[in-house]
Amino acid sequence: MNRFAGFLISAALLYAPSSMFAADGPPPWAYGFTAPASAQPGTPAAAAAPAAARDTTPKTLPGSTGKYTRAEISNAYGPADWYPSDHPQMPDIVAKGKREQNVAACSLCHYPNGKGRPENAGVSGLPVSYFIQTMIDFRNGNRVTADSRKGNTARMAAFAKNMTDDEIRQAAEYFGAMKWSPWMKVIETTMVPITRPANGMFLKLESGEKEPLGQRVIETPVDAETTEALRNPRSGFEVYVPVGSVKKGEALAKTGAGKTTACGVCHGADLKGMGPVPGLAGRSPSYLARQMYDMQNGFRKGQWTELMKPVVSKLTEEDLINIVAYTASLEP
Repeated sequence: MNRFAGFLISAALLYAPSSMFAADGPPPWAYGFTAPASAQPGTPAAAAAPAAARDTTPKTLPGSTGKYTRAEISNAYGPADWYPSDHPQMPDIVAKGKREQNVAACSLCHYPNGKGRPENAGVSGLPVSYFIQTMIDFRNGNRVTADSRKGNTARMAAFAKNMTDDEIRQAAEYFGAMKWSPWMKVIETTMVPITRPANGMFLKLESGEKEPLGQRVIETPVDAETTEALRNPRSGFEVYVPVGSVKKGEALAKTGAGKTTACGVCHGADLKGMGPVPGLAGRSPSYLARQMYDMQNGFRKGQWTELMKPVVSKLTEEDLINIVAYTASLEP
């Protein structure tokens, strides 16, 4: 095989819709990858951009008085806070973490407003008791990932082990005090912009070329530059889903369609949460899909998972796509 042919094959694998691969294992799109682990062994989950620390030019964002270098923006123990008026005063564990225990600031990955990105979770508006139980599950080894390339799951487990109960509660109460608000726009389509995986997200190529969506959900920043490089907590996401998936997902979520339990039984009729049960409306479809898969296949355990496992046991990957397309389309 000549080099040119080899390049074409490699490019085809990199940008091919996941539906072109055998359905053996977790859906790659939900975990931030373009192919199953068997086809991309050893792929790093969140490789840092080596040029970021060397760029010392102060950056700005519209509506912010802050000026930060790339190194300051990505400082794990005191990341940029572009819009302090958008959120309550952060406790130290959220704003700075704990350097001596290697606990990164919660605000680094989840943003000061708790909106988060597809590679992690949106945590604002979560019930305090649910947040605390989630951290306990991480601490006790009950939250692992079906795709071993996704390294931030292990990082969260390490953080939880090195945080005190009081620090966990402080973070839970801080994020729980903020309501979840619109963060994404769902677009049903057959063709999508070609994207590349980067730090657990999918970023559009500058060429603007398109490819078939197939049986995937692609969650990509509206503004790749300010999201990926500047960590803009006001810039949301576009969610590309298969045509007809929202309506199919609505049927599953509202009636169970003979395969599952109606989501509203526990998550509330409007899927905005009920008591200690978190809301689903307007939340990251990538995150929800991988949580359901992890529960279904025994990678996520814990108190609430025992209730969810029979609910998700019969769902196919297409069902997961339809459900998360529907929930993402809902007004929070």
